[in-house]
Amino acid sequence: IVVEVDGQLKTGRDVVIGALLGAEEFGFATGPLVAMGCIMMRVCHLGTCPVGIATQDPVLRARFTGQPEQVVNYFFFVAQELREIMAELGFRTVDQMVGRMDMLETNAAIHHWKAHGLDLSPIFDMPDLPASVSRICSIPQDHGLEKAIDHRLIELSRAAIENATPVLVETRLRNSNRTVGAMLSGRVTLRHGQAGLPEDTIRVKFQGSAGQSFGAFLAPGITLELEGDANDYVGKGLSGGKIVIYPPKASPFDPAENILAGNTILYGATSGEVYLRGVVGERFAVRNSGALAVVEGAGDHCCEYMTGGVVVVLGRTGRNLAAGMSGGVAYVWDRDGDLRSRLNDNHGSTEIEPLCEECDEAQLRDLIERHHRYTRSDRAAGILQNWETARAQFCKIISLEYKRLLAEAK
Repeated sequence: IVVEVDGQLKTGRDVVIGALLGAEEFGFATGPLVAMGCIMMRVCHLGTCPVGIATQDPVLRARFTGQPEQVVNYFFFVAQELREIMAELGFRTVDQMVGRMDMLETNAAIHHWKAHGLDLSPIFDMPDLPASVSRICSIPQDHGLEKAIDHRLIELSRAAIENATPVLVETRLRNSNRTVGAMLSGRVTLRHGQAGLPEDTIRVKFQGSAGQSFGAFLAPGITLELEGDANDYVGKGLSGGKIVIYPPKASPFDPAENILAGNTILYGATSGEVYLRGVVGERFAVRNSGALAVVEGAGDHCCEYMTGGVVVVLGRTGRNLAAGMSGGVAYVWDRDGDLRSRLNDNHGSTEIEPLCEECDEAQLRDLIERHHRYTRSDRAAGILQNWETARAQFCKIISLEYKRLLAEAK
C-alpha cells in the first residue's frame, strides 16, 4: 500500500514531518485554495463565497480570478523548503526519509501542552526491521482487475455498445464485486460520448449482494437492477444511468423498515436516477448535483452539501438533514410532524414549505409512481392510494439561495 497523510499541510516542513512519520504521499487543500484567491470566509456550505470559489451563483462565480500558475508557484515554494530541510537532515530523496521517526524531536512533541494526557509513543515507535523489509511501497498492488465482472458485462453488451441494440443481461453478484458498471460505462462513453445511449439500452438484472460503489459513474442508457442489498457508495458519481435496488422477493421483512444499502449513496452524482426500496445509511445524496432519487428512509446527514437534483424520502430521516444544502429540492414524508427538529437550517438559509400544487405535486407524484413501477414498493403503493391524505404530509426542503435563482430563471 501507499500511505498518504493530509490535514492542514501547508509548508515543506509539514511534508518532512509527514514523511518521517511514514507517509509517502501528501494531500494539500487549504494552501492551494488560498493561492487561488480564497480568503477563508468559512461560508463554503452557504454558496455565498465572495471570491467565487465555493458557489454556483453566476454573479459570484464571475469574481473568481484564480490561475493554475498560482497553484504551481505555491508548490514550487513548498518543494524548495522541503529540499532545504532535506539537505539539513542529510537526505537526498523523499523515499529515504519515509518512516525515519528517529529524526524527529519527539520529546518536544510529547511535552507540548496540547499533548497533555495523550500517549504518543505508538506514533513515534520505530520498529526494528531487517534490511529486506522496505519502508516504502515497493511492490505494485494487484487489484485483480482482470477478474472484474464488468469484463463479462462488456462482452454480453457488445451489440448495445457497438450498434445501440437493446440487450438484457441476468447474472448473480457478490459483495466482492466492487464498482460494478464503471468499466462498462467507460466503454459506452468511449463509443458514444457523454450523451451515452438511449434509456434502458443496456439492462442488467443482478441477484445477490453488491460490494462498494455499485453503479459508480454509471453512464446514460445503462440500467442496473439488483434484487438483494448493497454496500456503501451506491451510484457514486452517477452520470446519467439508472439504479434500482429492492430486497429479494421472498424476504419476509418489511423493506420500508429495514436497511437495504449503506452510507454515502449518490456521492457527487451529476445526473441519472436511483430507486431504493428500503432504508439506507448516513449521508444519502451527499454532494448530489443533479440526480433524481427515491428512498424509503435515511440516516443522519441526508442531502448534505447537495447542490442540485431531487431527493424523495418516503419515511424518516436522521438528524442534521440538509446540512450545507445549497441547491436542489428534497421532499420528505413527515408523517409524525417532527421533521423540523431534525433539520439543519444552515443559519436560516434553508426552509421547509408545503408543496406547490402547480409544480411540486406533479414532480413528486411522478417520482413515486416511477419508484413503485420499478421496485413494486408497498409503501409507494399505499401513498398513491391515499394521495390526498399523504400529499398533505409531505414537506419540501429548499435553500433560499436556490429558490432565489429559480425565481430569477423564471
